[in-house]
Amino acid sequence: MAARGRLTVLLTSPRLPAALLTATAWRVVHEAAVVATYDAETGLGAALTGEGVPVETWSTATGADLLLRAQDQHLVWLAGDDGDQELTRALADEVVLRADGAGPQVGQGTSPEIEVMVGSFDPPGARLLDLREVMHRLRRECPWDIKQTHGSLVRHLVEETYETIEAIETGDRDHLREELGDLLLQIMFHATIASEHSDEPFDIDDVAAEIVDKLVRRHPHVFTDLEVTGIEDVEANWETIKSTEKSRTSPFDGIPPGLPALTLAAKVAARSGRREAPDPSAGSDVTASLSLPVAGDVTALSQASLGEALFALVAQATTAGLDPELALRERVRREIEQHNEHAETAGADLSTGRTDLSTDGPTPGWRE
Repeated sequence: MAARGRLTVLLTSPRLPAALLTATAWRVVHEAAVVATYDAETGLGAALTGEGVPVETWSTATGADLLLRAQDQHLVWLAGDDGDQELTRALADEVVLRADGAGPQVGQGTSPEIEVMVGSFDPPGARLLDLREVMHRLRRECPWDIKQTHGSLVRHLVEETYETIEAIETGDRDHLREELGDLLLQIMFHATIASEHSDEPFDIDDVAAEIVDKLVRRHPHVFTDLEVTGIEDVEANWETIKSTEKSRTSPFDGIPPGLPALTLAAKVAARSGRREAPDPSAGSDVTASLSLPVAGDVTALSQASLGEALFALVAQATTAGLDPELALRERVRREIEQHNEHAETAGADLSTGRTDLSTDGPTPGWRE
């Protein structure tokens, strides 16, 4: 009786170099009597041929063909990037038919042993390679994407950043996943544009390499033998290393002046180490200014005193470990929600925001 044949369908990741196979997969292709695929001149077929493994092209192979050729020998079929789903479904159907006696028999007692082997796996982050390929194709073939520059994408970067913040604040995880993807697209878009620069090109790998190197340098307590006693030491080490790297002489160097005012004030207050209350002699009474009702007499409130009051609050918030930007965003969102709820109750037109807000509604001072 002839030895039972064997059919191995070899699946591999299209995101990895074609010849990057597991040791088991390499042993199987070397030991097989026949290795075949739809096109031996591309992908894994070409890679194995280059490594001295003969690969045959069977451009019209069917499930029945594979069973027939594998009935008395070991046949390895190299699946394409999509796993040759049509072929594998047809192969499964063929096996079921023959098991039921409804299909043509390969030979009495000679049906091959069938296995599906995964020869390479997607590592974590492998889909980022897909994003890179998609982005490069868009830059070649899409008129809109081709036209974009670093400058034209700024508003999209800002919008996606704030939409991501909104998703975080609302706690909607599906929304957050979507917005993180949109934000990631902006990073990949800018890196792709940068890779096309004629004089100083860099790509997403350079971007990733730079941030990896930075994180390793600034976490000596993780990547070296440096010992720390707490978060304060970690933050102090970070700032010291950062100042050395950037050759900064002022504690305010490196703070982007274009930050939102509250965030900018928080960073300045944190860097300056300001903890004290504002000096009333610098302007009008700041504490009194803060207590003025919105609808009251604000003639005594000046731009300077308001700035002093706001900076004092930000400094105190920073000392307390609070985020003034987030606090104000939450308060504004709550005001909008209260207004909309009251307007719906009153049957008002939400598109204009015109409604009679009683003292039971949102905070007094809402403006049309």
